[in-house]
Amino acid sequence: MKRARTSKPSAFSKEQIAAALAAAPEKVRDSECPYDPNDAEAVDEYWAKAKIRLPGQRGPQKLPTKVAVTVRYSPEVVEYFKSTGEGWQTRMNEALQQYVKRHRAA
Repeated sequence: MKRARTSKPSAFSKEQIAAALAAAPEKVRDSECPYDPNDAEAVDEYWAKAKIRLPGQRGPQKLPTKVAVTVRYSPEVVEYFKSTGEGWQTRMNEALQQYVKRHRAA
């Protein structure tokens, strides 16, 4: 039985990966890292707090959650926004936000 791939194949050969690892420095210096990557205890402590998400699972919302509603628009409006490509619902929301902003200011 053939096993299904769980990830994309690497663009690098095993030899290239081995060479890169051999050339890597002994100590890592990363000022943006939230812990000292050279301290095994600090690494374990940091990752012990990690929350594991499976592929496709969403993490916590960074912005306030939007409200789900069912709305009926004219076919011309939907056709126009869909014709603008991927992200059309976001653009439709932005257009409505601009409308609200203009009319609240008036």
